[in-house]
Amino acid sequence: MIPHNEEHRLVIEGVRQQIGELYRDLKAYKEQPQPEQAAALTARFEALCAQRTGYPSINGVLNDMRGRQADLLRVLERPETPLHNNASESDIRDYVKKRKIGGGTRSDDGRRCRDTFARLKKTCRNKLGVRFWDYLGDRIQGLGVIPRLADLIRQRAAEATAGEVQAMPA
Repeated sequence: MIPHNEEHRLVIEGVRQQIGELYRDLKAYKEQPQPEQAAALTARFEALCAQRTGYPSINGVLNDMRGRQADLLRVLERPETPLHNNASESDIRDYVKKRKIGGGTRSDDGRRCRDTFARLKKTCRNKLGVRFWDYLGDRIQGLGVIPRLADLIRQRAAEATAGEVQAMPA
């Protein structure tokens, strides 16, 4: 956001500082959840979003944040929820670099093929810990030694759910 004058610069700086402090406190809550703090953090968020700054662009951002309150404060209900989308951003980073270097694809089929293989690679490597080339070779040769990705995903989800159930106090 580019300020139009010194007053706008100060408004932007002040709102950024408030957001940064709230984010820091949400991070601390995520690390050590204390349910009695949830109401105070929610009230701070609502007060931040309700302020009118005299700078329409900032007011619009704060209004958008208010509209996404449930998503932005989900960590108060579910502390295991990430506070950011860095994992999603990093999932597409390789693809973006290759697209910039290679100039993209020549056809829709080429784009779909590239996207499919990029997703398979990321799912194998980053989400399931499976070596992509081993998985690909297993599928091409029809060996069936490596389980289907859908089966691995279901297995990991079941393991995670079982871990959560065991971790919950009786």
